[in-house]
Amino acid sequence: MTRTEITWCTILPMSVALPIPSGSSRRLRWLLALPKLGIVLLLVALLSLLWLLHRNEAEEERSALIKDVLWLEQNLRFHLNGNEEQLQQLALEMADLPGRQKLFRLRAEHMLKNSPDIAQILWLDTKRQVLDALPTSHLPESDIEAFGPPVTAKAFELASRLGNRQYSEPFFLEGNRAFVEMLVPIFSERRITGMLAVIYPLDTLLANQVPWWFTEKYKVEIIDDNDLQYATKTRILGNSDLRYEIPFDPPGSGLLLRITSYHSPDNTLQRLLIAAILMLAAGVFWSLWLVRDLMKKRSQAEEALRAEHAFRAAMEDSLTVGMRARDLQGRVIYVNPAFCSMTGFSATELVDKAPPMPYWAPEQLEETYAMHQTVLAGEAPLDGFEITFMRKNGERFQALVYEAKLIDGNGKHTGWMASILDITERKRTEELARQQQEQLQFTSRLVTMGEMASTLAHELNQPLAAIASYNTGCLNLLGSGNATPQDIQPALEKIGVQAQRAGKIIRRVHDFVRKSEPKRAPCLLGEVIEDCLGFVEAEARKRHVRIECEIPPLPPIPADRLMLEQVLLNLIRNGMEAMTGMPEAYRLLRISVIADNNELILDVTDCGSGISPESRDKLFTAFFTTKPDGMGIGLSICRSIVEFHRGRLWAEDNPNSPTGSGTIFRFTLPLEAT
Repeated sequence: MTRTEITWCTILPMSVALPIPSGSSRRLRWLLALPKLGIVLLLVALLSLLWLLHRNEAEEERSALIKDVLWLEQNLRFHLNGNEEQLQQLALEMADLPGRQKLFRLRAEHMLKNSPDIAQILWLDTKRQVLDALPTSHLPESDIEAFGPPVTAKAFELASRLGNRQYSEPFFLEGNRAFVEMLVPIFSERRITGMLAVIYPLDTLLANQVPWWFTEKYKVEIIDDNDLQYATKTRILGNSDLRYEIPFDPPGSGLLLRITSYHSPDNTLQRLLIAAILMLAAGVFWSLWLVRDLMKKRSQAEEALRAEHAFRAAMEDSLTVGMRARDLQGRVIYVNPAFCSMTGFSATELVDKAPPMPYWAPEQLEETYAMHQTVLAGEAPLDGFEITFMRKNGERFQALVYEAKLIDGNGKHTGWMASILDITERKRTEELARQQQEQLQFTSRLVTMGEMASTLAHELNQPLAAIASYNTGCLNLLGSGNATPQDIQPALEKIGVQAQRAGKIIRRVHDFVRKSEPKRAPCLLGEVIEDCLGFVEAEARKRHVRIECEIPPLPPIPADRLMLEQVLLNLIRNGMEAMTGMPEAYRLLRISVIADNNELILDVTDCGSGISPESRDKLFTAFFTTKPDGMGIGLSICRSIVEFHRGRLWAEDNPNSPTGSGTIFRFTLPLEAT
């Protein structure tokens, strides 16, 4: 530390401790501002000097670039002009001499030796057919017949019409290599008798005519107006903004010669010196502002911390979801106001508490502690778990808990963060909805029995009438005095059979309409279908509907027998009602069951009027019906029952119906319990 810096460090505390007159204070501020002002002026001067040096250097580089570009362009033009003169001289000599082919080969071999940038020299007739060519009679990787892209044909036509040498537009051969063709007409008695053509590969032209020292400084490119690159030569990799473009004529045709200059590492020592001065000035300036910047940053950090704390506190206070944080040992380290409101305990009563927690229900202490150990082991369910908690007043409530790892700023696992929702009201609402659904199903069964009451009464009247008849016969036999037990026994047996039949009908109706809790137990689907057919047998006879069943041997399925009877009965009666307007010969209802992919598929197929497309989407919607006196709850309840059994219910058109219409109601039932 210098002597001046020691003096400043001594003065600054005194200026804080002792009152300084206003004049001295202003003088001190000026004294402290002068070094800063001097450093600022120094930086401005140095930056101006650097800018001037850079500007002069850029102008010098651009001038040198333009000179080198002009030299290169003149060199290429001189070379191409020399080849033009030789080719024109050859064209003049070939017009008069009889041994033109020998002369062509002699001069062409000479030009190929002296100009390695020439790929091929051709002698063409007026129809662009190749008469001779060196060094080969074939173009590069191309047959003579395939030669002649549109650009060369255009150049041939111009040379023939103008009677002067002509360059073609660049074209690509040999795997995207760019070529250009020069054409010189051969005249005989003022009439064009042929054409001499020279093919230049543009990359070979640059490789042979651009010297090596040029490519150490520049990148040479041949491009067109659309910035399409045809050839390039350089020994330097990279990009640079310093470039110059000049028309490349000959050959012309919109070609440009672009030269890009790369900065050479000159004046390294000067630049290092300037950089050192700038760093020294910046260091001094930074030392003057260090204390002020540190205090300013500290004040800003404290203000930001206060604002962040206030924001997070407001956000936590507005949450309705309970938040609880625990360390790796299960000790509570944080609770938010929503969790305190949920349990009735204050934050001071919960923080630093270890299990058992005061909000754990005593009757479920073992289950709660086991779930606590599961969470600490990192095996908590990802989709959350339900648990019973206790409020401070002893009231129980159902909570849905989601646990996640608590990670600190260094990425270290320090505990567990839980989000807790009070789902007591939701559970109560779900239970109420379940009860209403059960009541609706029970009501639907009563409605179904009400609709079938007359049919069932008629069916029940037959065994009762038979019992009364047999009973009267027995009384008459007994009254005659000539009856023997053998005479009365057959009548009594028939009375018993009819009584059993009536009892079976009454028991079936009683089982169907009684109210019971839904429960799934192993049952045979075939027996369920037989019971349903017993219900609808009388109604089917009344409606003149034939019912066919295809029920193979089936394994037991876990299901509620009464619910399945309700689904089948509803679907069968819907099918019979759909065939009311059909001829009696077509009133056929088919019930079939097949087993497929661990599930049973049951079809109820009718030949009725079918379902319209506009009604199909709303078919299973509650209170939607196509019947004039329907309630619109049957199919909706059927779908709910099937989904309760982990199955699916849908409707399809009947493609095999003899009436051309009909519907298949199909639902699935799993073979194994899930």
